[in-house]
Amino acid sequence: VLFLDEPTAGIDPVARRELWNLLFELAARGVTLVVTTHYMDEAERCGTVGYLYLSRLLVSGKPSELTRLPEVTPEGTRRVEADCEHGAAAVMGRARELPYVEDLTIFGNALHLLVRGDVTDARIARDLESAAGVAVKVRPIEPTLEDVFVRLTKIQSERRAAAGAAA
Repeated sequence: VLFLDEPTAGIDPVARRELWNLLFELAARGVTLVVTTHYMDEAERCGTVGYLYLSRLLVSGKPSELTRLPEVTPEGTRRVEADCEHGAAAVMGRARELPYVEDLTIFGNALHLLVRGDVTDARIARDLESAAGVAVKVRPIEPTLEDVFVRLTKIQSERRAAAGAAA
C-alpha cells in the first residue's frame, strides 16, 4: 500500500502527467494506492473515490456511482451546461436570480447548472442571453466529480449551518 498526500500539488502539467503514468504502472503491478487530491480530474482516474468533509467520510464508490447519487441531481431536476461566449462570470450573477436554477458552478467559460426538470434548454439560453446580454449555448450534461464534490459540500455546509442555528 502506498499513501500519497496531494502528490501533484505545485508541479507542472508535464510532471503531473508523468507522475500519474507512474502511479498507473504501480497499480497495474498490484500496488494499492491511496491518494488525496483537490483536483477532481485526478479523482476521475481512480477506481474508488471517497469524499471527506471536516475529516468525515461522506461517501465512497466508483466515480460513475458517485455521479449518479440522488443528492447530486435530485428527482425533478437535471443538469445543463451554459457555454457563455464572453465568459461565465458575466452570466453567473444573473443565472442565480432565475427561479428555476437550484445550483450553479463556474467551469471556465461555462456554467454547470442544476435546474428544474421542466425547463427547456432553449428557455435557459433565452433567459441568460436576455439577462446578461451575451450569447449562451445550453446543452444537457452528466454531472462530473467536481459537481458531486460541490453539491455534497454545499449540502453538508447547509446542514451544519442549520444545526448551529438550532442550537
